[in-house]
Amino acid sequence: MDLLMTEEEVRFRDEVRAFLDTHLDESLKRAERLNPSFLADPNIGLQWQAKLNEQGWVAPSWPKQYGGTGWTLAERYIFDQECERAGEPHFRGASIKMIAPVLMRYGTDEQKAFYLPRILNGEDVWAQGYSEPGSGSDLASLKTKAVLEGDHYLVNGSKIWSTLAHHATRMFALVRTADTGKKQEGITFILIDLKSPGVTIRPIRSICGTHEFNQVFFDDVKVPVSDRIGEEGEGWDIAKYLLEFERGGAFAGGVLRAMLTRLHRLACEPLPDGRKMIDDPLFAARFTEIATDVDANDMLELAAMSKVQAGGNPGSVPSSTMKIERSRIRQSIAELAASILGPDALRWEEHRPLHELPEESEIDEGRKVASAVYFNSRSQSIFGGSNEIQLEIIAKTLLR
Repeated sequence: MDLLMTEEEVRFRDEVRAFLDTHLDESLKRAERLNPSFLADPNIGLQWQAKLNEQGWVAPSWPKQYGGTGWTLAERYIFDQECERAGEPHFRGASIKMIAPVLMRYGTDEQKAFYLPRILNGEDVWAQGYSEPGSGSDLASLKTKAVLEGDHYLVNGSKIWSTLAHHATRMFALVRTADTGKKQEGITFILIDLKSPGVTIRPIRSICGTHEFNQVFFDDVKVPVSDRIGEEGEGWDIAKYLLEFERGGAFAGGVLRAMLTRLHRLACEPLPDGRKMIDDPLFAARFTEIATDVDANDMLELAAMSKVQAGGNPGSVPSSTMKIERSRIRQSIAELAASILGPDALRWEEHRPLHELPEESEIDEGRKVASAVYFNSRSQSIFGGSNEIQLEIIAKTLLR
């Protein structure tokens, strides 16, 4: 999708391009090219976050009063597209995109003043504590307990599939503070310091060899009452608000477009028999279909983000729709890349970040990361609420 830009917006675009040319160095771009995940390795992401923070551009979606940019929706879209075109590391995860909007809406003045600056400067990195063994899609059945003892809660239980928790300093979590009434009514939203005594983090290795996910155990972990968001029993409403931002609270079209560009580069490389997949009419037709889907997704995102720009939230139906479309498109791109790679698409890589491996030609690196992306993409339609759950949310909302 091409915007018809005003003269002011063209100047803004050129300013962004000049900044990226100067500050986004090749090592950061290579790390992102070889990143099979939807988020960068935090050691890489925090480097780039520090540069953006110094420029004042780290959180374009935040209100200006909390450190946002004050940009128009068009400027935010241009910035996102230019960052993706340049190959920036994807770092806006649980910290900037998820817990920050919750703090802004539900947090006390003291919580906002303490946590928001630490998110901007990278001092705190957040993980999500929602899912548990046996409580994934049925999140309200969670069993991790928090018992009030004076001025703190004592937390026992575990959370699973906690993305990058091994790099995080803090976790926002749903815990059970009551067993009476509806199961949703006994849930409370708290903030946990992951350096607290009693916290244990164990890795979960993915089929592609990456370490993104973890299981986190809590054994009599003390959490101050001052780190509760909202009142006891309000956690379910807060959790649903946060999930709208997880599923639809940021532009993602640039990420998909960058994947499409890498796929095109791979398709233009000669195969062992001299053919190029881009010349195959069936392949080209499928490629074009996916590119059209990316454009359509951009329109969905702009509509949802216009609500956020006006001070609202994306809305449950747009958020669920975007979550479905993003996962479907990402999987489609990965599947088309796998059709080029053949058996190499199923290759198992080493248990370390691919950007730490010796440098190769860009096309060889592209083949290596494509196999990891294929495996990683299978989880896209499950995490953050499976696509089946999203369809149920849409149906319940629209059909009542």
